[in-house]
Amino acid sequence: MLRETFTWLPAWRHNAQAFLNDARVEEVYVAVDDGRILGLAAYHRPGDFLHSLYVAERGRGVGKALLGHVLRVSRGGVTLKCQAANAAAIAFYQHEGWVIRARGVDPGPLGVPWVLMAPG
Repeated sequence: MLRETFTWLPAWRHNAQAFLNDARVEEVYVAVDDGRILGLAAYHRPGDFLHSLYVAERGRGVGKALLGHVLRVSRGGVTLKCQAANAAAIAFYQHEGWVIRARGVDPGPLGVPWVLMAPG
């Protein structure tokens, strides 16, 4: 799902080990239908931060359901950081009532621009 979502980033930026390392300190919620993974959300409870939200097929309500679950289990101040080039994700969150709270650029050689979002 990572490579399909973040098409503007090099493939080496996405690997299972990096996800598993992050997941050790996160709660990972998975949407499954008939044994097939439809999507997942990784939530870092100590930071009240939605680290990842991925869906395999858009338009089926999976993202909305996962986002709703994270909001229900959060302390109420959940935020997320979305890469600015991911216009589809930003539009999805805005449709769900989230707003952009800040903008920035990741440090490092790629300097990927991002937006910080929170429920409105």
